[in-house]
Amino acid sequence: MFGCDRNGNPIQEFGLDKLQKGISSEADVRGVMGQPDTIWDDGNGARTLEYPKGPEGIRTWMFAIGASGTLVDYTQVLTQEHFDTIRPGMSAEQIRRQFGRPRSVVQFARKNEEVWDWKYHYVHEDRLFNVHFDMTTRKVVRMSISEISGH
Repeated sequence: MFGCDRNGNPIQEFGLDKLQKGISSEADVRGVMGQPDTIWDDGNGARTLEYPKGPEGIRTWMFAIGASGTLVDYTQVLTQEHFDTIRPGMSAEQIRRQFGRPRSVVQFARKNEEVWDWKYHYVHEDRLFNVHFDMTTRKVVRMSISEISGH
């Protein structure tokens, strides 16, 4: 935790208090967050700006920008609630789009499996959330959680 706002609430990311949904522009978002890692085309002129705070960070922010160029919404996606939406059979592209760039990607050729992970904070500890893909189909086969020792 980095600090608290004027109401005593924990600050998740400095500068977010300067942004207003429906009012702030894409330029305002970039002014606060910097250059996005990835820009996702959402169709009809809308887009999502991806800001992973890593590789060892525990947050990835997604900022939805409407066709008019204004901020629609923003979300920190590396949460247990978001991970709970993953289902076997989802594509690697869906997972990449939903959670941003993984912290690491490891292939296990003998198992025909590729594992992506993201570091995140759960209750009072940091963990790794792992998504296991079939290397042939590029579809999710299962998920797992790894404890990070020493914390």
